[in-house]
Amino acid sequence: MYKVNRNISTANTFTQLEGLLGQHPRIKQQQMELQLEEFLWRLRHYQQQNLPAYQAYRAQRKTVLQEENKALRLHEFEPKPLASFVRNRLINEVYFPLVGENFAKQMGTVDNQRSDYMGLLLLISPPGYGKTTLMEYLAQRLGLIFVKINCPTLGHEVTALDPAQAPHATAARELEKLNLSLEMGNNVMLYLDDIQHSSPEFLQKFISLADGQRRIDGIWRGQTKSYDLRGKRFCIVMAGNPYTESGEAFQIPDMLANRADIYNLGDVLSGREAVFSLSYIENSLTSNPVLTPLANRDPEDIYRLVRQAQGEEVAAHEYSHPYSGSELAEMQTVMEKMLAVRDVLLKVNAEYIRSASQDDAYRTEPPFKLQGSYRNMSKLASKIVAVMNAKELEDLVSDHYQGEAQTLTTGAEENLLKLAALRGILSEAEEARWLEIKDGYQRRQVLGDDDDPQTQMLKQIGELGRQLGNIQKTLHAGIKRQAKHDKHSPASSDSAALEALLQQMGKQLKNLVELPTPQVTVKNQIPDHLSTTVERLLNMTEETLMPLVQNFERKSRMDLVLWNRLKEVSDNLKQIQKQILEPKKGHR
Repeated sequence: MYKVNRNISTANTFTQLEGLLGQHPRIKQQQMELQLEEFLWRLRHYQQQNLPAYQAYRAQRKTVLQEENKALRLHEFEPKPLASFVRNRLINEVYFPLVGENFAKQMGTVDNQRSDYMGLLLLISPPGYGKTTLMEYLAQRLGLIFVKINCPTLGHEVTALDPAQAPHATAARELEKLNLSLEMGNNVMLYLDDIQHSSPEFLQKFISLADGQRRIDGIWRGQTKSYDLRGKRFCIVMAGNPYTESGEAFQIPDMLANRADIYNLGDVLSGREAVFSLSYIENSLTSNPVLTPLANRDPEDIYRLVRQAQGEEVAAHEYSHPYSGSELAEMQTVMEKMLAVRDVLLKVNAEYIRSASQDDAYRTEPPFKLQGSYRNMSKLASKIVAVMNAKELEDLVSDHYQGEAQTLTTGAEENLLKLAALRGILSEAEEARWLEIKDGYQRRQVLGDDDDPQTQMLKQIGELGRQLGNIQKTLHAGIKRQAKHDKHSPASSDSAALEALLQQMGKQLKNLVELPTPQVTVKNQIPDHLSTTVERLLNMTEETLMPLVQNFERKSRMDLVLWNRLKEVSDNLKQIQKQILEPKKGHR
């Protein structure tokens, strides 16, 4: 065995460091003692124990974070506005100031002591107007976490914020997201989409969050918690479509609506008609390959091109981008066709909102359900090319709505005819068919769906009584107007005769309606006295009343309102007579 020569070193293994300014616990009075043997022992301990433990902690932490991220689906909360989103003048000049003012109230950047500061933004419009896209864009620009709650998933069964009470797993998942947004509390935009599909009782839970208290009770990991969101960057936005097939589907508690700033993205704002109509063009630029480059260039080029397409002279050097002559000509031609399509969609949009806002009891024609939204505009814009002629452009619009109308099943014909009437392209046959549909609809509105012809007759006779009452009101109003202009009116004798005749007809109609109903009736059988009375009323109307009214209006220089209403009475009497005679022919 070999021996190794060793020499004892006399080097010093201890030193004291001076002038240290750190806060390390080994530093005392700006001095630290360093012993080589002790330092090597601590280094070995760090390498063998501390470092592996820290690396294991990092790995475990990464695993837990991945599992929680997967469970909470945090990637869904990152706002991702559509790539086709275009900031147009309507957004910059109208929506941003309105929404920004509401967010300032909700996030505490203005004095929240005033009672008129309410913490809720409510957006309503038909589908396809970019409510969600606009809010995602704002959340991205403001650096907010975007928590979107899908209310159709919750449905009307969910009335509480507790996921344990949800009727199914998907609804429980939405409630977990909602409670997570409350738990995060800061830098959050809570967005409830399509609230018309949720329960009003569920929406009531947000009343206290939308007022000055800014408090709400939630459930986090099975435990009840009360959240105070005053002074935090937390805002709540709700979006809905009140123009559903049944207006009753859109129900928002009054106390919540009173705390909300409500804006309709699908309606024309007062004084902003031009900006609203221009937004159709701006939003659809990226859908058309010819106009897509404009979306990434100076916005003023868009407005110059629109003015040029509308007939204004715009020189090529005024554009910020050096377009070639052929490129500019092609863009102008496409823009002209885009404007023509836009005008049709604006009419459709206005009629859709007008029809959807009307109660069924007061309709005079079938409801109009075709839409003219930004989404429709984008679909049509993608198919517009410069070489299209006027007929091909009309066919493009017609084909688009022909396909959309197929989802309306039995209502497709009436909606397409109404669309043609809005566009002014009804043929004679289509116009006659549209009038027939409207007349039938109005008749059903009056008579209902009762199959018993006698019941229908009585309802129609009751409607005639109402029409005669309107004629009397019109007559009285005409006489009063005439008396103001001519106190010695030559039509006074005619007016007395008219009133007497109308009263006589009214009595006959009243007697018909108030006839006692026999205990035993045979369905689909019309009493003989009804046919005789209707024939007498019809003769009285056409042979006596109508000539008298015509003579009265000629003498008194009145308008044709009285005549038109009387003509309506005559037409209804003829319709009743026709319904009476048809069953009798069948019995023969």
